[in-house]
Amino acid sequence: MFIIRNRLVPFKRFNAINILGVLFARPDAEMDEQLLNHERIHTRQMVEMLVVGFYLWYFIEWLIRLTMKGNAYRNISFEREAYTHERNLHYLEERKLFAWISFLKSSHA
Repeated sequence: MFIIRNRLVPFKRFNAINILGVLFARPDAEMDEQLLNHERIHTRQMVEMLVVGFYLWYFIEWLIRLTMKGNAYRNISFEREAYTHERNLHYLEERKLFAWISFLKSSHA
């Protein structure tokens, strides 16, 4: 995974953001294997959704989740899959296609 460290992207309250499979990180952000795995899961999701579909779905789901109980960002199905499996460094080897769909059904408060 290609990593670009800079002060502009992502915004200050975030350590890193994955844009088109490139990881943008704050200069002081700690980049451990768990974070890298989380972002690799997002890259796989992007590929499945042909990139544009990923960003459209992400934004629409975020808008819908804003009206629901809990944290909208943390309840996005893509994020739920990545957070659930970020500690399993072998997850991508065993992951089924479109696994994020199973995280659509409910949200965490």
